[in-house]
Amino acid sequence: MQKKIKVCYLFTRFDNVQTLLNFIENYKKYNSNQEHDLIICFKLLDVFFINNLKIYLNKINYIEFIDISKKNDFDLGSYKRVSEKYPDDIIFFLNSHSYPICDSWLSKIVNLYKEKTIIGTSASNESLLSSLKLKKFYKFFDYSLKKFKYKKDFFTFPNPHLRTTGFLINASDYHNYIKDKKLDNKYDAWLIESGKNNLTNFFKKKKYNIIVVNSDGNYYLENNWMLSKTYNYLNQSKSIISDKHTRKYLSLNDENKKLSQFNTWGK
Repeated sequence: MQKKIKVCYLFTRFDNVQTLLNFIENYKKYNSNQEHDLIICFKLLDVFFINNLKIYLNKINYIEFIDISKKNDFDLGSYKRVSEKYPDDIIFFLNSHSYPICDSWLSKIVNLYKEKTIIGTSASNESLLSSLKLKKFYKFFDYSLKKFKYKKDFFTFPNPHLRTTGFLINASDYHNYIKDKKLDNKYDAWLIESGKNNLTNFFKKKKYNIIVVNSDGNYYLENNWMLSKTYNYLNQSKSIISDKHTRKYLSLNDENKKLSQFNTWGK
């Protein structure tokens, strides 16, 4: 049986309506050129509020998924329950602040999919451990404790990992990875994205292909992720998906862009 393609967009209590409108506008503007089902996952929202959103949502066809969890276990926790609901499908997960910015955005991703493959629309070599700085000497004790903890949980730079703002994965693969993971706070979410046993490293050990795709439809392996021009490099001119961090980078002056590029890629 051929697997179905689903796009899962997350909207939460912590987002404003304009965030949803931005997604709808760009989802309608750019043709995916790939048959798929759109899932909109509502997190920590009551039914009354969701019903009020439908005045905007009637412009697109979508499957409603109301995350019944009362716990804020971040995007990754909601993705776990979506993947549990659709275990036989391939899902492209998008967080609240992400949306497509080129035509054929989904077909360019799906065309590169095969078994034992995970595809990101951006990646990074950044390390939270290497980024940790002592800003004030009187906080040296707290800094030392934090550094000890980070050293246990994160690799130093370079720390290559897919960013979880937009990635395509077999639902059962994702669920098998995430099902036993603790998601009690933001630190736990950081561990899943860029910790030593993050999503990327877990599947690398299982010999999966971990690639980044850009708007040309080209794919890049780990040693060339920077050259995809999708995140914190030059003007990110080959991005498929826009998210709040890519937009922040574009708003920087040239000096700060170079600093951000250095922190992400070391070059």
